[in-house]
Amino acid sequence: MREPVDRRRQRILAAVQSRGAARVRDLADELQVSVVTVRRDVEELTREGRLRRGHGVVRSTLPAQEIPARDLAHGDRVAVVVPERHSYLTETLHGARSALEEAGMRMALHIAPQVAGAERPLVERALADGARGLLLAPRWHTLAAELADHGWLAELEVPTVLMERRPRQGSVAHTLDSVCSDHWYGAHLAVEHLVGLGHRRIVFATREDSPTARTLRAAFTSIGETHPLLEEWAWTLISAQAGREGPYTADETVDLPRLLRRVRATAVVLHSDVDALMVVQRLADDGVRVPEDCSVVAYDDVVAALGTSPLTAVSPPKAEVGRAAAELLTRRLREGGQQPARRVELLPRLMVRGSTRRADGTHGTDEGGASAQRASDE
Repeated sequence: MREPVDRRRQRILAAVQSRGAARVRDLADELQVSVVTVRRDVEELTREGRLRRGHGVVRSTLPAQEIPARDLAHGDRVAVVVPERHSYLTETLHGARSALEEAGMRMALHIAPQVAGAERPLVERALADGARGLLLAPRWHTLAAELADHGWLAELEVPTVLMERRPRQGSVAHTLDSVCSDHWYGAHLAVEHLVGLGHRRIVFATREDSPTARTLRAAFTSIGETHPLLEEWAWTLISAQAGREGPYTADETVDLPRLLRRVRATAVVLHSDVDALMVVQRLADDGVRVPEDCSVVAYDDVVAALGTSPLTAVSPPKAEVGRAAAELLTRRLREGGQQPARRVELLPRLMVRGSTRRADGTHGTDEGGASAQRASDE
């Protein structure tokens, strides 16, 4: 005998409320009815305000404290979406994977091509395949691309954590969970290390084609404008292809060796460290020796230590960001309901190597540099 509609809907409601969230496909299997039937029931329960539905997932509308916590099912899947050819995030992925494996969850990796809006269809596909949560690091070449994604990100109905990404304050996606490196602090470490070595004229050459790059430009600009010991500073793109937020002035795209001479800079901070290694080669071709003529600090520390002359570098906690994001996501999945959003920041470290020296030409480090060097050797 076919089960009455009202009874079936009560069973759906009870199942979702007991877990906090459930997949439509799982509910259909449990009730031994078609997915189409469950979708119709869910639509009606949603119209009545008793459920909320998203991409293949149904959530309870009960207050969080009324929804009991649940254990994670072994083998539950989490989708991870990252940009293609982004070496910075490799360590982040390893950190996330280890934390998810410890929690008994599977990681399904999706690689987004370098085109605007590439992440959304990958997320929709992952959710249709049954992903219970999301770890996302959208490329966001420009601020406009970031803002264009905020609407659909804010409407996701599964737990979602952004890695090394943080929506702008007041945006519709402001309340998404996120785990980031504190890049302002990273910029601060670089400047204080160089100032501690007696450098008073510094050039900042960075990318401006990602949220991290935009944050770094803002941080270096703020520090440069307010630091009491800097006599002169300047910012420029590290390469003509590294900027997406233009138009840029001639001073912001000037050839780096020329800018160093104009500022009479004795030090430069370079983002990213892949670009930094190439810049050091260019400086050598131009007769600028590192560190004898110019001290260099790289930012990212992905390959900074691998050059012919290993570079002093700011090292964001890449693996720890991935681990913390995965742990936050699994906590969300266990808790159910609607807990306050969390915005986690982890501090970078400075790894002192051979590309920096005192401005007077002698070897030695400031106190912070010496401490960082010991940390890198441990």
